[in-house]
Amino acid sequence: MKAIARKVADQLERIAARPEDAIFLRVDADRAIAAAEASDARIAAGRPLGPLDGVTVAVKGNLAVAGAPWTAGIAGWRGRIAERDATAVARLRATGAIILGEVNLHEGALGATTDNPTFGRCANPLGAGLTPGGSSGGSGAAVAAGMADVALGTDTMGSVRIPAAYCGVAGIKPTAGLVGRGGLAYLAPTLDSVGPLAPSVARLWPVLAAIAGPDVRDPDSLAAPAAWTEGQQPCDLSGLTFGVPRQIDDVDCEPAVLTAFALALEAARAAGAEIVTVDVAGWEPGRARRGGLLVSEAEGAVAMAALMDVEDAISAYLQGLLAYGRDAGAPRLVDAYARMRAAGAACHRALAAVDALILPTAPQRAFPHDRPAPANQADLTAIANFAGVPAVALPVPLAEGGLPGSVQLVGKPWSDGSLLAWAEHIEAELAT
Repeated sequence: MKAIARKVADQLERIAARPEDAIFLRVDADRAIAAAEASDARIAAGRPLGPLDGVTVAVKGNLAVAGAPWTAGIAGWRGRIAERDATAVARLRATGAIILGEVNLHEGALGATTDNPTFGRCANPLGAGLTPGGSSGGSGAAVAAGMADVALGTDTMGSVRIPAAYCGVAGIKPTAGLVGRGGLAYLAPTLDSVGPLAPSVARLWPVLAAIAGPDVRDPDSLAAPAAWTEGQQPCDLSGLTFGVPRQIDDVDCEPAVLTAFALALEAARAAGAEIVTVDVAGWEPGRARRGGLLVSEAEGAVAMAALMDVEDAISAYLQGLLAYGRDAGAPRLVDAYARMRAAGAACHRALAAVDALILPTAPQRAFPHDRPAPANQADLTAIANFAGVPAVALPVPLAEGGLPGSVQLVGKPWSDGSLLAWAEHIEAELAT
């Protein structure tokens, strides 16, 4: 058995050995094995399709995979079969990447624990009983468990970056419009982005490069300026200035998160960056996040309207969230959108004075499923969605061991390539 086929066989065995972890919704073993054999043959012939040939991918269950149930983690969509791949999935297949199957997510992508009432409570490989975060919890867990090389997730207010933080992996929310969203079961089209998760920052880059580009199936996708790929050459952080938002002090962060953040700042300085404190004036993290949640509930009520009147199609909990958004009324929704715009504008003003913002990814590390989810999980991530700018999360190992922390870099529009390069330098410093 050649290398790619052996790897795929090992990963399929790992998945099959842990069904109780509820990480995968469905595994396409036969097709994955055939794709692995084809990849091995291309590589042996010296004709790989590119850097992703033979790389295995777990796909979040709200992204369409042709011929598979396209559930978005919802009971009422178990019988919905995707007719074609989502744009990001199709682009990965074209590079020789191997789609292993679809992974679990928070029901309807509206939540951050991935305790799914239909498909099971998704485990976090870092500790028994811990949540992997959400809504892309299965994506983070699959990568952390070594069940897939990389994963696709979606990020509405932090749904790629929070699982990356809780599972000790890396993830990026791209610039709005960089990655086409064709074949995504939307939660909130105003905020939703498709982005990858990987064991390290370096492995994010080829995936993002492969899935980026205009998409005729997504009217909001954009032709990125050529400069978005800049920054992928070896360099250090000399001459760069990273801003630490004063508003971090307004968020209740657990001590270990702040310890990890301090380590990340030391690593950035060691790599040559200047660290300054900035006032992101106009951003109130909790208030902005609450506005974004109401918008997500309201837009989700439109996206899932057909399910709301069908018995047992969605859980009572999700029904309540969507009904709340549907019935919010124009004045409250106008105010919610205004909060988001104010936070986004504040982010852009702050970025005009620095190269990137640096801040913790989430106010807490992974917590037990049995504990109520903190309301502030997305306080520090949502601002990038409101601004439409890229944000990359990377793990921060803690000296005392145990669960890792996580830090994120938030950059200017179309700085995705540079942001990944800078994050990779910080990751390397943290490893020394």
